[in-house]
Amino acid sequence: MENNTGGETIPRRREQLMELFDALFKRYGALNWWPADTPFEVCVGAILTQNTNWGNVEKAIANLKREGLLSVEAIRDTQPERLAELIRPSGFFNVKTVRLKGFVEWLLTRHGSLDVMFAGEWRPLRDELVRVPGIGPETCDSILLYAGHKPSFVVDAYTRRLFSRLGLVSEKDDYHEVRALFMEHLPPDVPLFNEYHAQIVEHCKRHCRKTPVCDGCPLKAACCCATPL
Repeated sequence: MENNTGGETIPRRREQLMELFDALFKRYGALNWWPADTPFEVCVGAILTQNTNWGNVEKAIANLKREGLLSVEAIRDTQPERLAELIRPSGFFNVKTVRLKGFVEWLLTRHGSLDVMFAGEWRPLRDELVRVPGIGPETCDSILLYAGHKPSFVVDAYTRRLFSRLGLVSEKDDYHEVRALFMEHLPPDVPLFNEYHAQIVEHCKRHCRKTPVCDGCPLKAACCCATPL
């Protein structure tokens, strides 16, 4: 990767990133992610989606909604055994029960409500939230961006795969190094971060798979996978 201290690097990186975004958006259109009725539903979904696919999360959330248990107080007050059974479709349901209860306990004790939690400056909140047991960086940034509407870019395995193939990060880069590509070179714009991450996910599901499907890929010209060795 280029040295980020170079005078021309930041404008060029921003241009590259926006060109890629524009190509993806032209192909897939607005994706309107994250699907949820409330900010708290986003938080629950962010925790439940760890190590599973979104279809399984939707089933778990539907169970909670059916029972009227998709609220901070309801998650706190529901017996662990019952909560685990309701979120069973999401997998690792006993672990996720502990994480959900730990999150709402921390939320109520430390902030009292999501509105209060999101009212302040987001960077100190991120430092605090990422230390809550079971809330790793990706879950933390998902909560901040999609529930709190804070400009904190979300990175996942799709992001690392796609942008390493585009030569903008290394496969060995950790979460924070990959995230820095977007945080340092894009304007801190919540709708842009929201849509960009959704576009990455959609593109990787269709084309940038573990075994890439290059036919019809809108980023083919810039990707190493499309170049014969």
